[in-house]
Amino acid sequence: MKIKSLLIANRGEIAIRIIKTTRKMGIRSYVIKTAKEPNAWYLEEADEIIDFSENYDDVIPEFLDIERIIKSAKKRKIDAIHPGYGFLAENPVFARRCEEEKITFIGPSHDAIYRMGHKTIAKELARENGVPLLGGSPGTVRDAEEARKIANKIGYPVILKAAAGGGGRGMRVVEKEKDIERMFTLATNEAAKAFNNPDVFLERFVREPRHIEFQILADQHGNVVHLGERECSIQRKHQKLLEESPSAALDEALRKKMGDAAINIAKSVNYYSAGTVEFLLDIDNSFSFMEMNTRIQVEHPVTEMVTGIDLIEQMILIAEGEKLPFTQKDIKLNGWAIEWRINAEDVQSGFSPSLGTIEKISWPESENVRVDTGVRDGSVITPYYDSMIAKLIVHAETREKALQQSSLAIRKFWIKGTKTTLAFCRAVLQNSNFRKGNFNTSFLSKELKIYYQNEPDDALLAAFFATYDYAREINENEEKPLNTENGKAITPWVLKKRLR
Repeated sequence: MKIKSLLIANRGEIAIRIIKTTRKMGIRSYVIKTAKEPNAWYLEEADEIIDFSENYDDVIPEFLDIERIIKSAKKRKIDAIHPGYGFLAENPVFARRCEEEKITFIGPSHDAIYRMGHKTIAKELARENGVPLLGGSPGTVRDAEEARKIANKIGYPVILKAAAGGGGRGMRVVEKEKDIERMFTLATNEAAKAFNNPDVFLERFVREPRHIEFQILADQHGNVVHLGERECSIQRKHQKLLEESPSAALDEALRKKMGDAAINIAKSVNYYSAGTVEFLLDIDNSFSFMEMNTRIQVEHPVTEMVTGIDLIEQMILIAEGEKLPFTQKDIKLNGWAIEWRINAEDVQSGFSPSLGTIEKISWPESENVRVDTGVRDGSVITPYYDSMIAKLIVHAETREKALQQSSLAIRKFWIKGTKTTLAFCRAVLQNSNFRKGNFNTSFLSKELKIYYQNEPDDALLAAFFATYDYAREINENEEKPLNTENGKAITPWVLKKRLR
């Protein structure tokens, strides 16, 4: 069935990203308006707006209200729903409700979402299919005493993880036996709060692995391919901060081995749509299965840049029942791409959220640079949603050239009105081990003594913008702009002369 209309059950940059593809495919796009972001940019990009801002009681957040979303789609006879990432993207109940109401869900089956989303089930499937695993509990652990017995058997350190979790929540590293009870309580409480499921499992903790993930595409006819790997090792508290494709740690032999394992995992649940299989890579190049994310990833643009494949388009075509237009031998990785996540956070205050209004934002525009964002001048950064406000993706022939282009692009990326992680990006680029590709998940704690890098022109540019705003305020508040002798309105340079 050809999809003619699609509701995007998401917001921000991913909503705009999906709209770009629906527009290209001639599909009418619908988005949800909320009271929390009544003037958000993505609302203007869509063909139709469904207003959830009226009569909202805040009992169920808008993007988590399954029945309201389904009812709205049915009322307007919308063909399909794309969940983006986060919110309901990996909720098997939402996928099942779409199936029940004959609405095409742009993603895998509810059964695949459930089995891959429950980490203990996913690990058992990996074990059955010969995919390497870290030692640990065979399933969820009932209590702290059971966790203690398993940990004593496999040795410390161990890590407790939420069985239904993701995104670094519900995870606790246990270094010593005396800490097991406290960490078990913390992990289960956090898991219950974040995922409405307190179950946790336990496995051996690898101190300094690399975090490598493989992008999967699979159709409904049994065809499965991988589109290469993404390096995701630069993290803070298990949250990714930047990603690149390919990884400097993999050669062709290891890439094939890990890619085949990823495909086997997908086939074990008759998977279709886009998905990501994540691994831990140890220093000796042994790897272990972590989890499978049954959705589009935040970092999908780096894969698109090196393969030339529109992943959102493929998700829609697969949902329509189309076969993949390529096989594994057709997939080629061309060049190197790096994605820099730009968050509204104060890196000097421990990455604390930085709320406010984007007064001015500008970014570089060139053939090898892509910016995915949901903000513009005047956009408000609220406490209601994730702190990520933009993704800067740079593509070049080699990693060295991609780093050079990244440095130039970051210098040209400016945001006024809120603190961001741009300074952190500069600091990473200055690190010699990062530039050599010699890093792992311990990078921040071991390599960066400070999380920011001041540019010599920062103070000058800040002064310029302040002067510019003052001059603009004078012009706007007077009936007639104050003019110079040649008839031009006040500028920072004119003001400089007046202040002398």
